[in-house]
Amino acid sequence: MLVSAKEMMTKAVAGHYAVGHFNINNLEWTKAILLTAEELKSPVILGVSEGAGKYMCGYKTIVGMVNGMLGELGITVPVALHLDHGSFEGAKACINAGFSSVMFDGSHYSIEENIEKTKVLVNTCDVLGLSLEAEVGSIGGEEDGVVGMGECADPDECKMIADLGVAMLAAGIGNIHGVYPENWPGLSFETLAAVKEKVGDMPLVLHGGTGIPDDMIKKAISLGVAKINVNTECQLSFQAATRQYIEEGKDLKGKGFDPRKLLAPGYEAIKDKVKEKMELFGSVGKA
Repeated sequence: MLVSAKEMMTKAVAGHYAVGHFNINNLEWTKAILLTAEELKSPVILGVSEGAGKYMCGYKTIVGMVNGMLGELGITVPVALHLDHGSFEGAKACINAGFSSVMFDGSHYSIEENIEKTKVLVNTCDVLGLSLEAEVGSIGGEEDGVVGMGECADPDECKMIADLGVAMLAAGIGNIHGVYPENWPGLSFETLAAVKEKVGDMPLVLHGGTGIPDDMIKKAISLGVAKINVNTECQLSFQAATRQYIEEGKDLKGKGFDPRKLLAPGYEAIKDKVKEKMELFGSVGKA
């Protein structure tokens, strides 16, 4: 059964580890992440972007697939199904479809409008027992070929949003989505410490987990980060393993063209990557 991410976050803050949020794109992705979490006895958050939601035929299809897998695979660890960087409308659609957690990203609005919209969703999520993630300070990334550096959130604005009763808060600390450019100055731990001081035990979320050096990840966890989002790294692992399979001509031998065989190396590569991340985040054995 899907659960809210709230308890996972509270335990992670208290235990000084982070829960991995891994974006899903299809059946292989979902199965690989769930089975790895079960093997390692780690809580896990399955993230779905609005784009992936459309790709996978809508939120209800995803809820059906994930719920079906939890039963069929005998998953016993806590699993949250979470909307990643949702719009206000997207968040409402996922709540209606049966997601157990949603993110409303109001970071591009004025702080007043961000507060107003977040407040509405806090009330709804509280009533339904779902967890809500909010964002302050936009996360950088590639937009039309231009890599924008991540903004640093204003700690006072973070406190305003945290005080609304959200379950977790994504604060921009110079992090970006996708592959980091060579001139990236690194995470602003100064901002993170200032945010932490204002919001206390509020679990913090680090977006753009791909490519941040391990020592920075560990330091971020020590400063209150309880959820780390990983997406690009799993995609790159899947792509490299699939490319190798085809370059070695394995798809031309016997029934190597069967999608179950063709996608198997990529599936295994995702499992390896998720295991590596769960070990780094410290969530192994915490289910």
